[in-house]
Amino acid sequence: MSDNSSETIAFIGSGNMAASLIGGLVADGYDPQHIIASDPSQEKLADLCARFSIRSASDNSSAVAQADVVVLAVKPQMLEQVCQDLAPQVQQGKPLVVSIAAGIREQHLQTWLGGKVALVRSMPNTPAMLQSGATVLHAGAGVSETQRDLAESILRAVGLTRWVDDEALMDVVTALSGSGPAYFFLVMEAMEEAATGNGLDAESARLLTIQTALGAARMAIESSDSPATLRQKVTSPGGTTERALSILEEGQLRTLFKKAIEGAAERSRELSRMMGEH
Repeated sequence: MSDNSSETIAFIGSGNMAASLIGGLVADGYDPQHIIASDPSQEKLADLCARFSIRSASDNSSAVAQADVVVLAVKPQMLEQVCQDLAPQVQQGKPLVVSIAAGIREQHLQTWLGGKVALVRSMPNTPAMLQSGATVLHAGAGVSETQRDLAESILRAVGLTRWVDDEALMDVVTALSGSGPAYFFLVMEAMEEAATGNGLDAESARLLTIQTALGAARMAIESSDSPATLRQKVTSPGGTTERALSILEEGQLRTLFKKAIEGAAERSRELSRMMGEH
């Protein structure tokens, strides 16, 4: 992180994800005086600056004027107006622009910002707010290797990062890691309900489910084995796990997940078209 710590980063918007990224950067040793935030809510902005000792800007344009990197951290439906307002300053200063707005395609961002902008799209997910995120990035034409490294270092402050070369894959990413936490919450909810339905008290069902999910995730992260191999290793022939898994397979669990991710990806494409057309 220290290699890039002299670059000034401006956050446009000071919501939860911006706060998570700023918190992760500062925790990683990034100089808070090289981080600027701007937000129409002076209360939110003051809170963010007090928490992390970063600088604030009186408005978006003045933040961008001081920045080597601009992180667009506003709601997708607000992004067109924000970008159009910033276009003159972006064209003048030529900073790297990193968008964390879901579903807004590069072509629309380029149009709103005046074109020929060094632009990186990213898709962080909500566990980024706990520095346990999974973020996928896509670099547009004109983004240098140094700028790619800088964009990655910002998003890596809140968890895992991966790059895709094809922007169209961002819709699959949205369906997988963007929406994915909710899939695991649903599985956990179903496991809790099944346990309480069979007599276990609610508190025990909740804690055992959460700890089991955490333990399984840690085993998957820390093992060199694939999830399929890990599953086989914990499934004794003729045992309880095998019985449960056979019932899940009979219920076409894999087919359901395939349909769910395909459906979410298609909805991501639909929403992107809608947001780009308004």
